[in-house]
Amino acid sequence: MDDYGDLKIIDAHIHCGVQNVHQPFEMIVDYLKTGGISGACLFAPVEDVYDRYDYNFKDNAFWQVCRKKANEYVLKIQETHEFFWAFYFVWNDFPVSELKKGFRGVKWHRHEYEPVYNYDDPACDTFLQTVFQLRLPIILEETFHNTIMFISRVDGKTPIIIPHLGALNGGFYALFHSGIWDLENVYADTALASQDEIEAFINRYGVEKLIFGSDFPFGIPSHELSKVRRLGLSMQDFEKVVCKNIRQLMGC
Repeated sequence: MDDYGDLKIIDAHIHCGVQNVHQPFEMIVDYLKTGGISGACLFAPVEDVYDRYDYNFKDNAFWQVCRKKANEYVLKIQETHEFFWAFYFVWNDFPVSELKKGFRGVKWHRHEYEPVYNYDDPACDTFLQTVFQLRLPIILEETFHNTIMFISRVDGKTPIIIPHLGALNGGFYALFHSGIWDLENVYADTALASQDEIEAFINRYGVEKLIFGSDFPFGIPSHELSKVRRLGLSMQDFEKVVCKNIRQLMGC
């Protein structure tokens, strides 16, 4: 293992929750310690936010309570543990009051086969305006069409992080050829991306727009970090990818 001294490595893509799945904070800490990782950006599991298996799902009081508890769980960790930050996982109630409780970012997520965000709801615009005011980074995982639309709608007003180097946003090369990665406010995380894609991104855009993440429980933090270590980056560049870039976006 390379010697990077006392650097605090941050995994910027961790799902953490205890309602409909078993991904407690204590389990996550053990995985992080195994990889020599000091902290993480945490967001609720999808299973605690909406019914991802029902394309016609309509939000209701039960899911709103479940989602509120899920977001509060990661926020409590942020309040009690250094180097752990909570991202608010938003769905179609778009509650601005929840957003203002101290979250350091927003998780915006759906796959093509999942229920859709109500982008035309005025509450969506109100929510986004608050995100812009607070300058919260958004981790955006959406279809290719909606990714392009959403980035245009944000119009540079806050940072956007596309996870998996775009694998679930239409694909790395689709975003590459669309010019999305060229935008100043658009970043990528490394979770589950291939070594070749990570190297291609760095060769084109450098390390300033790349952020280390594992997507636990779908990726194992130590394994995902090993892909970044194998890049042979200088200490300065390695620090940007595994710590500095994400902390700058969060303002901490």
